[in-house]
Amino acid sequence: MNPGPASTPFPAHRLSVAPMMDWTDRHCRYFHRLLSRHALLYTEMVTTGALVHGDVARHLRFNAEEHPVALQLGGSEPADLAHCAKLGQDWAYDEINLNCGCPSERVQRGAFGACLMAEPQLVADCVKAMVDVVEVPVTVKHRIGIDKGESYAFVRDFVGTVSEAGCSTFIVHARNAWLKGLSPKENREVPPLRYELVHRLKREFPELTLVINGGITTGEQVAAQLEALDGVMVGREAYHNPWWLASWDQAFFGAASSEQTRESVESRMVDYMASQAADHGTPWPTIARHMLGLRHGLPGSRRWRQVWSDHRLKSLHPREVMALAHAAAPVGEGVLAHA
Repeated sequence: MNPGPASTPFPAHRLSVAPMMDWTDRHCRYFHRLLSRHALLYTEMVTTGALVHGDVARHLRFNAEEHPVALQLGGSEPADLAHCAKLGQDWAYDEINLNCGCPSERVQRGAFGACLMAEPQLVADCVKAMVDVVEVPVTVKHRIGIDKGESYAFVRDFVGTVSEAGCSTFIVHARNAWLKGLSPKENREVPPLRYELVHRLKREFPELTLVINGGITTGEQVAAQLEALDGVMVGREAYHNPWWLASWDQAFFGAASSEQTRESVESRMVDYMASQAADHGTPWPTIARHMLGLRHGLPGSRRWRQVWSDHRLKSLHPREVMALAHAAAPVGEGVLAHA
């Protein structure tokens, strides 16, 4: 079901949560939206094959509350990407993003992801095909290089070529992607971060929107990057320590301080779990897994997390599970603190 018109005006990319496979599904994004009203959220990567040959509604359905939300596509055939971008616009996504950064071998076998950086003209053709059929922004997420090449000219020429096709926003993971020899996890940790290359891109292409991604885990780091760039994308820290998102609107978007607490967010997630079970038959553990980091760093968080991840309780109503979680880690132990 189409969740309604896209939000307008389209927000700046000042702060966003990265697309993360198996994590940033629509339930995760609903949870993150409860924490930050203004951060831009991204879907998991959806391949063109899944949309051309699969269940479009299953892959593209989302909650209207998620806006602003961007659809990330994986593919390398301009015609297929154009078709899927149009589907994304029809489903009211606020942005279409092309994945040119994923280094996994499975993605490489599909001839897309980070390996596309070696073919900037093909990426430009893909971007132009999408730009020609949609009115929402088309953006590209990529690395600073592939394998062990450290030439700034490589990423500069990639951005220059693709921007000429109509892309004005580039989200740059400030590490190389090693296409052989490293797992996707190792590709997020082993290649060194080189933020200075992204800063140099911004100086060379001041008219473009440049967003940095990779290794950013604190508000101080976000603020420092925003001194030089247009935006910051946060990945796994946003997932593992989601309460951090609750400070973003005030700290980085100039919004008023939120009065919500972890407990109020948890309660709203319980309501969401109940509605998803009633409307779609979704079992609550499928949703609850995304909020297990909500009490990150607080006393009693481990006991609270153990209750919410106990599949033996799956037959209970989620509000009963919440009561059990609070009994296991009482308010007096700091679990429900606003901090």
